[in-house]
Amino acid sequence: MTERRADDEAVEATLVASRALLGVVARSMTEALHEVTITQFRILVVLTSTESLRIGALAERMSANVSTFSRTIDRMVTHGWVDRATSADSRREVLVSITATGRAIVDDVTARRRSELADILDRMPLAEQKALSAVLTSFAVAAGEPHSVELLVLGL
Repeated sequence: MTERRADDEAVEATLVASRALLGVVARSMTEALHEVTITQFRILVVLTSTESLRIGALAERMSANVSTFSRTIDRMVTHGWVDRATSADSRREVLVSITATGRAIVDDVTARRRSELADILDRMPLAEQKALSAVLTSFAVAAGEPHSVELLVLGL
């Protein structure tokens, strides 16, 4: 079996592009980070894709300890970003859901990110935009990236 080696030029170009994309992500979150922490934002993003989650399942998705995670949820409830309620199926289960205020934070970041990406792409010829779309899709598949809904866990 022949060992493949990534093209150095492709690696460097991808590294530079990843820095540019990280800049877009960071800029899109600047306003939100005046209100929420990165962890809180990630929680809000996860909750946008589901009606509600058990607090234990949400903590697991966030790779967090349930006892310390519960305090984070308490602070988020205080700010009005999430609601917590006892499950109708089991009084021992606590369910967490996003509020309209929490969803607005995520929607604002997403709109900012989408707008900046559109501005960047507008500076490229349409043929290059289409080629980029195909290449990025191929890259995501090769990287084993999950479906876009699963990427929400990362706040992306």
